[in-house]
Order: sequence, then C-alpha cells, then structure tokens
Amino acid sequence: MTTSSEAAAPGAPNAIASRLAYAGLFPFVIAAALAWLVREDAHFYVVDALSKYAALVISFLGGIHWGLGMRQSVPSPSPFGWAVVPVLLAWIGALMPAYAGLPLLGALLIVCYLVDRRAYRAHGVATWLTLRFRLSFIAAFCCFLAAAST
Repeated sequence: MTTSSEAAAPGAPNAIASRLAYAGLFPFVIAAALAWLVREDAHFYVVDALSKYAALVISFLGGIHWGLGMRQSVPSPSPFGWAVVPVLLAWIGALMPAYAGLPLLGALLIVCYLVDRRAYRAHGVATWLTLRFRLSFIAAFCCFLAAAST
C-alpha cells in the first residue's frame, strides 16, 4: 500500500524508483571524490572503476530504448538502433585511459539525456525527465571531475 507521499502521477517515477535511482549516484560521487583523495598508486583503480560503472549505466540507458521500442504496436527500428549506440560508445570509453574515456562517458550521459527528452515524450513517459536530468547532470559532472584529476 502506498502512502499519499509515495503516490505519483501515472507513468511518473514512484518513491522507490527515485530512491534507487539516486542510490545509483553513490558510486559516481564516491569515485569522483576518491579520484582527488587517494594516493597515486590507487588512483588508476578508482578512475578505472568509475569508467566501468559509467559505461554500465550508459548501457542501461540504451537498453531503456529497447524496452520503449517493444511497447510500440507497430515497432519502429529507431529505438532498437539507438539502443546499441550508447552501449558501443560506452565500451570504447571504458577501454580508453581515464583522462580521455571519462570525458567521453560524461558527454555520452548528456547525449543520452538529450535523446531521451524526445523519446520519453513520444512514448508517454516524459514525467521521468526531471529525475533523468538530475541523475545525468550529477553523473556527467562526476565523470568530468574525476577526469580532471588525471
């Protein structure tokens, strides 16, 4: 049973989804801070972990489009085609050295949000965009911040 404070508009993120989404920012924030705080011999591992986590999140964002495409009564190839683009680019970013890969991954987080602004509206889930903006902004900022430490 949901309380009135947990109730959300139809299609909007509920309180549990929002809490879990914000919890997903902890690795970004912690790694970005640690990138500036750890000893030089541990720095590589911190920024590498952040690169890999960012790549996983970006892959997840691409996968959302696969799900949106499956909801269509007459499927367009567009969501399926876009769904693989972030995955492939995130993979490249994760393979690059952190000074180059983290800026790419941060930019991909922003690009994914910009694509989602159009797609979410077209699929009737625009109420998620405020949450997506906040998450994308913080995650991208953390990638850029950690890259600056390299």
